Amino acid sequence: METKIVQKKRVLKQGMLENVMRQFDNAADVIGLNPNIRKILEVTNNELVVHFPVRMDNGEVEIFTGYRVQHNNALGPYKGGLRYHPTVDIDAAKALAMWMTWKTSLAGLPFGGAKGGIQLDPAKYSVAELERITRRFTYALGDNIGPELDIPAPDMNTNPQTMAWILDTYMSTKPPAERSTNMHV
Repeated sequence: METKIVQKKRVLKQGMLENVMRQFDNAADVIGLNPNIRKILEVTNNELVVHFPVRMDNGEVEIFTGYRVQHNNALGPYKGGLRYHPTVDIDAAKALAMWMTWKTSLAGLPFGGAKGGIQLDPAKYSVAELERITRRFTYALGDNIGPELDIPAPDMNTNPQTMAWILDTYMSTKPPAERSTNMHV
């Protein structure tokens, strides 16, 4: 029974990426997009997959998988949400990152598109566990995020508290002189 659910979710996510690509192809055809620009926008710039251990409240260690896809930063730093959900995977992150690029561009915002998250059901974890998971994920992403590069934002099952943990962890990895230059984060 569980296998069928996983297979259905996989088909839905694959369908979402295919849908994004179909939308892009249709729009590119309608506007007569330059073939070289089309090649650039059909692919992502970076796809990060990180696996990281976190000690749970009961003392056991769980390994989590997190994703961050950076689609395009031609207009500015990557920007996009982080979601915590059991169905998060690289294809879903790719599709959502591409949509984020179109969204920021069409809105005239000086940002590129990115999306990501952690494959988990947040309802199954305590607040303390979610904090440790978030902090380890941030540390695993390392220098791939930051105010001038990639700005994470809340999305499904994440909120301002999640972003505060990310900011605190990110800032703790920077030397004191560099922290003051990032006060606008």
